Amino acid sequence: MVPTRRILLSAAALLLASRAQAASQGFDAFLDGVRADARRAGVSQSTLNGALDGLRPNDRVLELDRRQPEFTQTWEQYRDARLSQQRIDAGRRAFADNRATLEAVQARFNVSPRIVTAIWGLETNYGGFTGNMNVIQSLATLAWDGRRASYFRNELMAALKILDAGHVAPARMRGSWAGAMGHPQFMPSNFERLAVDMDGDGRRDIWDNRADALGSIGHYLSRSGWRDDELWGREVVLPAGFNPDQARRDNMRPLRDWVRMGVQRPDGVPLPPLDMQAAVLIPGPSGQAFLVYHNFNVIRRYNPSNYYALAVGMLSDRVA
Repeated sequence: MVPTRRILLSAAALLLASRAQAASQGFDAFLDGVRADARRAGVSQSTLNGALDGLRPNDRVLELDRRQPEFTQTWEQYRDARLSQQRIDAGRRAFADNRATLEAVQARFNVSPRIVTAIWGLETNYGGFTGNMNVIQSLATLAWDGRRASYFRNELMAALKILDAGHVAPARMRGSWAGAMGHPQFMPSNFERLAVDMDGDGRRDIWDNRADALGSIGHYLSRSGWRDDELWGREVVLPAGFNPDQARRDNMRPLRDWVRMGVQRPDGVPLPPLDMQAAVLIPGPSGQAFLVYHNFNVIRRYNPSNYYALAVGMLSDRVA
């Protein structure tokens, strides 16, 4: 290696080391500010020491945040990936195994057990994978990074309050790279508002307590306006010549109007000519069509995606 090249490589290494040191110092200063704000909010010093001492940014979190892909799947690809027979069969077992808990959730929050099970299935495969990243580290990294600093700093403060209240041990507070936690994949601020102590043990444990986790999903939907006497929607067949411009989520009309246009069930059973509001959706190129009702939009409060809400609805119809 020629001396000039050696000098250039050494200079590059020194520059990288200098940048890493500056970043470390910047992160430490950021954590000092978090500690001060958390103490003012009532979080104990012992909780802060346990959660923040020795914490470093997680480069993998930043990589995932920057590389979120544009949503490019068609409805058919999305549907088939999430409505596999394996997931449906697992959902039927989960529904049967947790029936008493799900019925208790329905009695308390007036939310369909099938919908609770379906959201549980799509979020974490019925608790099979709830995330393996340190939530405090992920949120601190994203708050320090600055791209969405205010949002993630608020979530970090909420997470520290959860730890301080003793709902979960620091080592168990693990979730997605973005900080979503437990069986329901709640962000910390949603945990504060909507997680419930379903079994009355004094803790709201959405990580290891299925009753609390399923009750929290039910509470979320209830607070979002779920109507237990209505369906989420249904698959339909559209009449020949149907104008696809009519198929929009915001084009809500009385069901009787769609019936009058010739919209019908695939099995030929007539739809009831009711006054309840409904919209037609045609999510993909195959032409599969749905009538969706008020509860469809409630599901979208959990995840604001038509694909997600349709998949939840379809899975709920199959798990019980």
